[in-house]
Amino acid sequence: MKMVQAIIRPERLDLVMKALEVKGFYAMSITEVDGRGEQKGIALEYRGKKIEVDTLPKTKIEIVVADEDVEPVIATIREAGRTGKFGDGKIFVLPVEMMARVRTDEVWK
Repeated sequence: MKMVQAIIRPERLDLVMKALEVKGFYAMSITEVDGRGEQKGIALEYRGKKIEVDTLPKTKIEIVVADEDVEPVIATIREAGRTGKFGDGKIFVLPVEMMARVRTDEVWK
């Protein structure tokens, strides 16, 4: 099993979730996070003054899938989350040693 963590633009969340659901991936955790990438934030103008914003709001999606489902999940997130501009996000894949369901004591290794 693997955990796929995707950091995406908040405005792309609904599109990514719907695309994952169409492919049969329903269970996920979603967290609002702040971050910065290679562009190191953005410059805004407020009341005639330039303001540097170092971190931007992002959304983190975490989904645990079987090894063979990693590539389809990544492809789906990329297709639905891409705008083609800086700040579209990153995807990380981590190994999962075990998963246990609290309600029924089921265990997957």
